Amino acid sequence: MLPAAVQAQFTYTTNNGTITISGYIGPGGSVTIPNLINGLPVTRIGDKAFYYSTNVTSIIIGANVTSIGEDAFSSSSLTSVTIPNSVTNIGNRAFFVCYYLTSVMIPTNVTSIGDETFFDCPNLTNVIIPNSVTDIRDNAFTACTSLINVTIPNSVKNIGFAAFSSSGLTSLTIPNSVISIGDVAFSSCPRLLGITVETLNPAYMSVDGVLFDKSQTTLIQYPLGQSGTFYAIPSTVTNIGDSAFADSRLTNVTIPNSVTLLGQAVFAYSPLTSVTIPNSVTDIGTGDFLWCNSLTSVTIGNGVTGIWDSAFSHCTNLKSVTIPNSVTYIAESAFFDCQSLTAVYFQGDAPDLGSGVFDQDDVTVYYLPGTTGWGTTFGGFPAVLWNPQPQTGDASFGVRTNRFGFNITGTSGLVIVVEACANLANPTWSPVGTNTLTAGSSYFSDAAWTNYTRRFYRLRSP
Repeated sequence: MLPAAVQAQFTYTTNNGTITISGYIGPGGSVTIPNLINGLPVTRIGDKAFYYSTNVTSIIIGANVTSIGEDAFSSSSLTSVTIPNSVTNIGNRAFFVCYYLTSVMIPTNVTSIGDETFFDCPNLTNVIIPNSVTDIRDNAFTACTSLINVTIPNSVKNIGFAAFSSSGLTSLTIPNSVISIGDVAFSSCPRLLGITVETLNPAYMSVDGVLFDKSQTTLIQYPLGQSGTFYAIPSTVTNIGDSAFADSRLTNVTIPNSVTLLGQAVFAYSPLTSVTIPNSVTDIGTGDFLWCNSLTSVTIGNGVTGIWDSAFSHCTNLKSVTIPNSVTYIAESAFFDCQSLTAVYFQGDAPDLGSGVFDQDDVTVYYLPGTTGWGTTFGGFPAVLWNPQPQTGDASFGVRTNRFGFNITGTSGLVIVVEACANLANPTWSPVGTNTLTAGSSYFSDAAWTNYTRRFYRLRSP
C-alpha cells in the first residue's frame, strides 16, 4: 500500500487486476509512477494522464508499466523522463509540445515511435533509438530544433511523413533496413549538410548528400545546409518530391527536360532569381514558388496545363509572366500578392481561373489576336489585346539622320521590347529599346545600326 498522500496524487482505474493512471492532481515537481497501488500493478499511463500538467518537471515511470497512452504527457513541463524497459508501447503525441524536455532513451522493447510523439520539443538534444524500433512514424520529431544528431538503427524499416522535418539535424545516415521514407521527412532542416545512404539499401541512394530513390528518378531531398547557390538536377530525374528544395540557399537550379512531375512547395521560400520550367512538366504544383521573393523571371514550358494554388504567391519581385497556350487552368491565389507584377501575357485561349488569382496585384492581362474567351477584364483586371505591328511601308521606315527606325502600332499602353541580332543563322538576340505605345503608336530608332553590315529586329513582351 502506498502512503495515502502519495496515492492521492493520482486518479486511476482498475481493470482485470491492473491499474491505469488516468490523471495527476499532485503538487508537481519530480513525480514517480509507483509500481503498485492498492497492491495491484500499475501497468498503464492512460491517455492525457498528465496533459497540460505544467507543474510536473520530471517523471520516473514504475517498472510494471508496459504502455504509455496518447497525449499522456502532452504540453507538460517535463525536463526529463525515465522510461523502463517494461514499456512496449508509447502512444501518439505522448510527449507532444514538451518544450523543456532535453533527453529521452526509448526502451529496448518499443517497436514504434508513434505519430507526433516528440512533435515540437525544441530543447530535445539527445534521443537514443534502440534496435527494437522498426517504425518512426509521421511527425515523430518534427520541430525538434535542438536535435542535432540521431542514429537510426538498422532495425528501422519505415520513416514517416515529416518525421524529422524542421529539426536541427546536421547529418543523417539512412541504414540498409529502411525501405520507406514518407514525404518531406527531412524538409526544412536548415543545418542539414548531407544525407548518407548505406550502400546496400535496396530503395534509396545519395549523391553528394542529396537523397534520391534507388533508380535516381525521384529527387527526395536537397540538404538545406549546403553552402552552394547553384544545383543542376541530374538528367535521370523525372519526379521532384514535395518541398525538396524549400528553404534552400539556392539562387539557380537547372531543371532537366526529363522532369515531368513537380511536387508541392518544391522551391518555396528559396532565394531563386530565375527559373525555367521545361516543356516536359505538366503541372506547377501547389505553392511551388511560394514566397520566392527574389524571383524576377519565370519561363513556363509549353507542356504545362495547370498552375495550382499559390504556385507563385508572394513572389514580390516578379514583374511579368508569359502563360503558354497549353495552360487550361490557373488555381486559387496562384499569383496572389505579386506586388511588382504588372503584365501577364497569354499565348492561348482564356484558361479557367480559381478565385483570387491576381489579388493584391496591379496587373494588366494581355492576349493575342485570334484567341477566345477574353473580355474587357480577366480575373477582375484589365484585359488588353497584344497586337504590336512594325510599320514597314510608311514614311517613318528606314534610314534617317544618324539612325534606322520604324513605327510600331497597336493597342495603346502596350510596352514593347525591340530586340536585334546580326545573324539569323545563329542568332543572339539582344534588347535595343523599350517602347510604350501612346495613342496606339510609338517610333523606334536604333543609332547603332551603322556598326553592322546587317541588322534584324523582332518584338517581344517585357
